[in-house]
Parts: sequence; C-alpha cells; structure tokens
Amino acid sequence: MLKGKTVAVVVPTYNEEKQIKEVVATMPNFVDRIVVVNDSSTDKTVKIVKNLIKKDNSPVTSLNGKKKIEQNKYNHAEFVLEDLRKQEDSLYTPAKIENKDPYNSRIILISHLKNASVGATLATGYRWCRDHNIDCTARMDGDGQMDPDELEKICLPIIEENIDYVKSNRLRHRSALLVIPKIRYFGNSILSLLTKIASGYWRVSDSQTGYTAISLQALRAIRIHRIYPSYGCPNDILVKLNIAFCTVREVDSKPVYNVGEDSKMKELRVVPGISWLLFKSFWKRLYKKYLFRDFHPLFVLYNFGIGCLLASIPFGIKVFGSIPMGAGLEWQFFAIFAFLFVLGMQSLAFAMWMDMMDNERLYK
Repeated sequence: MLKGKTVAVVVPTYNEEKQIKEVVATMPNFVDRIVVVNDSSTDKTVKIVKNLIKKDNSPVTSLNGKKKIEQNKYNHAEFVLEDLRKQEDSLYTPAKIENKDPYNSRIILISHLKNASVGATLATGYRWCRDHNIDCTARMDGDGQMDPDELEKICLPIIEENIDYVKSNRLRHRSALLVIPKIRYFGNSILSLLTKIASGYWRVSDSQTGYTAISLQALRAIRIHRIYPSYGCPNDILVKLNIAFCTVREVDSKPVYNVGEDSKMKELRVVPGISWLLFKSFWKRLYKKYLFRDFHPLFVLYNFGIGCLLASIPFGIKVFGSIPMGAGLEWQFFAIFAFLFVLGMQSLAFAMWMDMMDNERLYK
C-alpha cells in the first residue's frame, strides 16, 4: 500500500519472455497487485509468469470488498450503472485467470483467449482493478522500458491529491533527442500536437507514453471496454477522461530504450491510424462535452469556423485555378474566398483559445 491506499500495476504483455521476469521482480514493495495481462503470447511468457507466481512469497494485502448497498428511491441511478457494467462484461476480450488461488497471490496472470492488441489488453487489466476497488492503478509495459523507481512519483498525486490521471513525459528530459529514436521522437511530437486538439488537454505532451496511473473514480467514469484496442489507446483514454471532466497531471520521466526489448510498433503504420482516430475523437468530444453535457460557445465557433473554411474551397479553386490558364484574377470570387477564409481562421483561433481556457481547470 502507498499512504494507506491500494496500488496495482497492469502489465500488458505479448511475447516478452526476455523482459517480463525483471519487470515483475523489480516492482516496488508498495504495489499490492501486479496484474500481468497476457495477450495470447506464443513464447514462454506465460510459463515464466506462472513460475514467478509459484515462487513469490510476498505478503498479500487484503483488498477492499464491495459494500452492499440497499436500494432506495434515491440511489436507483447507481443500480442502473451496475446493471450496465454487467451488460458490458461480454464486450471485453474473452480471458481467463491463470492463478489457482488469485485472492492470495500478489501476481495475477490473466490470459486473453485470442490476440487483441495492447489497448484491449490494458482494458482487461483496468477492468480487474476497477472490479476489485484498487485506489490507484498504474500501467507498466512488459518490455522493461519503464523505470520502476519512478512509479511512486507517478502514483502519489492520485493518492495524496485526488488527481484522476497522471502520465509521464519523456520529451521534457534533456536526453530525449539523444535517446529516443528519431522517427519515434518526430512521430510522438506530431501525435502530441494532434492529441492536444482532440483531447482538450492543451498542456499535455508525450501523448504516446504508457507509463501512467489512473484513479478508481476515473476508471468508473469512462467506458473501459471502449478503449481503442491498438496503439492509439493512450490518446483515446485522454479524450475519454476529458469528456468525463477528469483532472490530469504530467510528471517528468527519463526515456528508456535499448534494454533488450523487441519493438512491435511500426511507426509508418501507426501514425496514420492514430491521426484518424484523433480526428474522430475531436468531434466526439466536441459534441458530447460542449453540446450535450455542458454547452459552450466554442462549440458554435468550431463548427462555424470549419464551415467557413469548407465553403471557401470552391471559390479558392475558382480563383487560383484560373490563374495558370491566363484568365486573370476574378476579384469578386477572390473577395468571397478571402472573406470566408479569414473569418473561418479567426473563428477557429477563438474556439481554440476558449478550449484552452475552459480545460485549464482540468490540468493540475
């Protein structure tokens, strides 16, 4: 436990036989549960983790049981949510717990019955921690790229200050340009910019880091089973948290590479897919948060600005398309194009400024 609160670490794992033993063995003592989620590995990952479970003699903290609540006319909504969670159980990736006695083991091994990628693996681990009322749930990947000595500073803001979500930031470290592979640094920077716009957390960067911690309240506030199943899951989680009005904090972290890990991420494939996800997520956040849940003028400005820019395109084609043909500049069309383009850009600028100001309250 940490400051009297329960802590679990979800370890998404796929073919990590080289690193998983060290990741589990170096886990800090304050971690109450190490939830290894095996995404149908084809190597010796499961065998190694099972051996670790057999040999582990660590004291096992009793987890907080779920309090039974008597239904009355005031808490019907809570029972509706509980029924919804039960209905959602079938939407997770099918999995089984490998432990013979999971209640008396510090290491929990959950295996997917089919490969489902990292986001779905994280969702399975999050679900277990939510259902067992873990106060703070961190994520450390099975590839050994996260320094266990930094886990406490990532968890403490949740334990002590009731922050909903804490993420590391490797891009602020002085060695980032030297240690992080150039193509990953560039891709991360581009995706971080897009994630700012899509999520509304304008002060957040290093969007692709997996070294994070989330509170029990935040796990209950988002639809865990709908976390993006692939490598865009950190970006998708930020959008979901913003829609739920969750607070976020970043802590500096060192980049760790070349520790024997086998990278499974193909940057040229991942970046376009995540960019499309962020485009859709921006509109989802705009409508869910600023139209249905809490109307804000920025909703009108975003839509008006984008509408003006789209309306200016035919006039722009008419104007600039005629110049190479020697037809001369058609001033009436140019005036309409310039008016719509400038008006659209101004509206977008004001909308982004309002977005920044409104979400400043969620960055702690």
